[in-house]
Amino acid sequence: MAVDGEEHKMKIACLQFAPEVGRVQENIRRADQILQNTRIPADLDWLVLPELAFSGYNFHSLEEIKPYLEPTTAGISTQWAIQVAQHYTCHVTIGYPEITASTPSRPSTQYNSTVTISPTGHILNNYRKSFLYYTDETWASEGPGDNAHILSNAASPDQPFYCGTLGALGDVTLGICMDINPYRFTAPWESYEFARTALTHKSPVLCISMAWLCHLTPEELVLNPEQPDIATVAYWVERFQPIVDSKSEKPVFVVLANRCGMEKGVCYAGSSTVIKIQAGVVSLFETCGKSEEKCLVVDLAEMPKFQVRSKR
Repeated sequence: MAVDGEEHKMKIACLQFAPEVGRVQENIRRADQILQNTRIPADLDWLVLPELAFSGYNFHSLEEIKPYLEPTTAGISTQWAIQVAQHYTCHVTIGYPEITASTPSRPSTQYNSTVTISPTGHILNNYRKSFLYYTDETWASEGPGDNAHILSNAASPDQPFYCGTLGALGDVTLGICMDINPYRFTAPWESYEFARTALTHKSPVLCISMAWLCHLTPEELVLNPEQPDIATVAYWVERFQPIVDSKSEKPVFVVLANRCGMEKGVCYAGSSTVIKIQAGVVSLFETCGKSEEKCLVVDLAEMPKFQVRSKR
């Protein structure tokens, strides 16, 4: 596979489904069933699942999520990802609630994380969410690691996000959901921390695992479930404006792997999509519906289906 200015050979799949809080085995069966019903290409490069894919997302306290915390790259989500990566011979990235091992000098710490597995089943990366959402703050610490700290001002944590090589996938920037927003919603809107970081590192591929909410009512969510939530997709596109403004001839691909469904009355936006940004033009390869449970497979070598007009 290759992703550069001239050659874009990568097939990426986003597994969008509706996990339920605390129903881990049922959520795994749900994901397995969708994969079995999908024509997965033999040369798939990367399968991406949502944030906290099997535990569910909407926990209100550390006590509530505690039974579902998984040891660093060693829990049920990682084990599932290893099996699936080896079965499909592809990379797999999945979100999970991480707890580190405690030592005499350091207590265990909880993170909202993703783990990425190679096609041979090796652990390539464990990324910890840098910008926490209100829900995460009830139980998780800020990533990326030992230097993480909670700040009371609008400054971002040290060294946020992951930018670097991810096995045969090459150079990527990883994020989780809130990471693409202004830090704590107190940093200026135009800080664009995630997009600017990716731009600085010249990452050709950005991948964000998500449990993104929407403003739709439960009734609106189930109406035309195969239609994306246009307002959400437009918002996502806007959060990458610095990359659009750079007008670089080298394409940048943005993978947005969201969940769908409802938890405790909270509605999720679904609408997983893969975006191409090139020469100031934003295009969408394809988009899941807002309440659609499916595995969206995108070939970056093909032409995107939809063009989005930049606001600037």
